Amino acid sequence: AHDQRDFEFARKYVIPMQIVIQNPQQDLTLSEMDAAYVEPGIMTASAQFDGKDSEAAKQDIGKWIEQNNWGRITCAYRLRDWGISRQRYWGCPIPIIYCDACGVVLVPDEDLPVILPNEVQVGKTTQNPLLSVPDWINVPCPQCGKPACRETDTMDTFVDSSWYYARYTDPKNDYQPFAPAKADYWLPVDQYIGGIEHACMHLLYARFFHKFMRDLGWVKCDEPFARLLTQGMVLKDGAKMSKAKGNVVDPQYIIDRFGADTLRVYLLFASPPDKDVEWSDDAVMGAFRFLNRVWRLFDVHRELIGTHNRSLQESDPTTSIADKNADDSGVEALSASVLSDDIAHLRYMQHRCVKRWTEDCLNRMQYNTAIASIMELLNAITAIRDTDRLSPAEVTIYVEASHALPRMLYPFAPHLAEELWLQTGAGELLHNSGMPQYDERWLVLDTITYVIQINGKIRGKLEIPCETPEEEIKAQALEVENVRSHIAGKSIRKIIVIPGKMVSIAVS
Repeated sequence: AHDQRDFEFARKYVIPMQIVIQNPQQDLTLSEMDAAYVEPGIMTASAQFDGKDSEAAKQDIGKWIEQNNWGRITCAYRLRDWGISRQRYWGCPIPIIYCDACGVVLVPDEDLPVILPNEVQVGKTTQNPLLSVPDWINVPCPQCGKPACRETDTMDTFVDSSWYYARYTDPKNDYQPFAPAKADYWLPVDQYIGGIEHACMHLLYARFFHKFMRDLGWVKCDEPFARLLTQGMVLKDGAKMSKAKGNVVDPQYIIDRFGADTLRVYLLFASPPDKDVEWSDDAVMGAFRFLNRVWRLFDVHRELIGTHNRSLQESDPTTSIADKNADDSGVEALSASVLSDDIAHLRYMQHRCVKRWTEDCLNRMQYNTAIASIMELLNAITAIRDTDRLSPAEVTIYVEASHALPRMLYPFAPHLAEELWLQTGAGELLHNSGMPQYDERWLVLDTITYVIQINGKIRGKLEIPCETPEEEIKAQALEVENVRSHIAGKSIRKIIVIPGKMVSIAVS
């Protein structure tokens, strides 16, 4: 009852079945099963193994079989031969010469590498194109000098792609595949990114080659890649884009109409990089509107953002506004209690969003949430309506938050980001100016807003000082007007406080 093919066979020919792995979530009965149960579960009808987890029981059953001399535990690798030869022109020539007198002869080391001919007739024959170049094929035997011929098959391109990463460590070496010292410095590859179709072939071959090079002493590390990210695919109408299905979207059309930055932001924001994404024209428009909001912010406040930055740089042209605000003197000025609540919140949002952006980009590789952090910061900046009434210290905070936007946008929308950076009056290109920075000192709020839920539904909000004790938070949450009206006449069963986020009230 635990293999689908066996299940279907038994049902077809009315063969009795036995449940030996029980679903821990709900009891299985054969009369109600319409498919085999193939998930892990609890052993049943299995003698001394009853009640055990099925995955853990596999080892116990194996040991029991060995103890009774009925068999032994072994590993089946299912290795197969790998045919690497191809009847293609563009592969690496196989350095073999066939001689009627000497048999199979290796091309001498001094004649390596074997170079492919240029005058080959590609597309004019159904045979191997190299057969069209007899001057290249017919050569004297390296051992006896009699007429012989080259091997015309070439190596599969998988052979090249199985060790290219190691060659990258020393690409100009004319005497070795690579110098072991350079490979030891660079390898393993820190981050490998590829499609799921690479998992069963290319990555398997790359690991095979790497283990082989390790055994030869060419590399010291055991694995070629330290970290793997398998990227998702772009789907259209629920299927992978392909010419055969006629569901391909021409990216040039999107680029011509909305720009390359819009296309990049859409694809990176639509889903985590390891998940598939369904193509959506409406979502492309959403990315376009977002980038336009950023542009309008800089366009409307062009003078404020650019002039303020230039005035700060006049005293030291090599120092950016972000660097100046990191000085101790700047910290004292910007930590004054005269800041309005909106500006204090903006400063907090800037450093909070930059911190999340940094973690998402560098550590988690979750680019969709990194872009969401940019959107959050943009919302916080545009919430400041009247910039004319800002004090000099507040203007500095406002401008610094604005300058963080192009820096955060740069990996996703480089063309727009570079243009916006130019408008800030910066003295160098954005790609030379470094990553956005955050300061832990500005990540502490004086007050926290708690969302209040009653039986899972939001009924109010509560803003209280950060250091408020839990019991006081509960008491104040019950005093919120809309909360009181929803709990009137009801019995409070439980109140749970999730620090810094939520108060959950269960009533009956």
